[in-house]
Amino acid sequence: MRDKNRFFLEVCVDSAESAIEAQAGGADRLELCADLVIGGTTPSEALFRRVRRAVDLPIHVMIRPRFGDFLYSEHEYQIMLDCIDSFKKLGADGIVTGLLRPDGILDFERMRQIRDRSDGLNLTLHRAIDMSSDPSDTAEKAVKCGVDIVLTSGHADTAYAGIPVIRNLVNSFGDKIEIMAGSGVNEKNIAEIHELTGVRNFHLSGKKNVKSGMVYRNEQVSMGIPGFSEYMVIRTDREQVRKAAEECHRLAKH
Repeated sequence: MRDKNRFFLEVCVDSAESAIEAQAGGADRLELCADLVIGGTTPSEALFRRVRRAVDLPIHVMIRPRFGDFLYSEHEYQIMLDCIDSFKKLGADGIVTGLLRPDGILDFERMRQIRDRSDGLNLTLHRAIDMSSDPSDTAEKAVKCGVDIVLTSGHADTAYAGIPVIRNLVNSFGDKIEIMAGSGVNEKNIAEIHELTGVRNFHLSGKKNVKSGMVYRNEQVSMGIPGFSEYMVIRTDREQVRKAAEECHRLAKH
């Protein structure tokens, strides 16, 4: 585990453009995914290669075969394992994933197999913990199967709302595994979340909506999520990342 006195900022990105902005803003590491607008899915190998060439930061790759819950079929699970093999060969620094059983308990056996498959890489249990039936039990199982980092919003919609659970996870497991707070994290609440929980690892996307350069537009057709404009692109905002990174540095000096 890294220096416990250091504050750490991970930025979630789903494009090369966002990766470049995150690095310029002072991110310590990237979580790379696709489809951030639906919570993130497994990125393509081509995207990984492009981002790897564009930035010098460590890259942890999300392994999530689809949108929705974390109960995966055997086909989906085998795809996840194949993706881990591929990204390991491509030089990923870590894997970000999570699987639950139908009762909301961490799928311990599959997570152990993923730990074995991703040997040599950092392993993060993502916010599947926040969809689990018991976050403390999930964290305990994560420790036992060799997970390195738990990303959590404290079983709530945002990390700020989940402060009591995050505090409990830090107090109970912080000496065994890295607890990272994510969802709704920004420069305005990092200090308070840290003060009330003790967490020093933060995860954010720092995203903003960027208008498309399309001149011709057919507003009568929607190709994806209803209500979401086809002519809006989500990108990481360098300034949001910079402000969050500066806040982490400020706290580290105290």
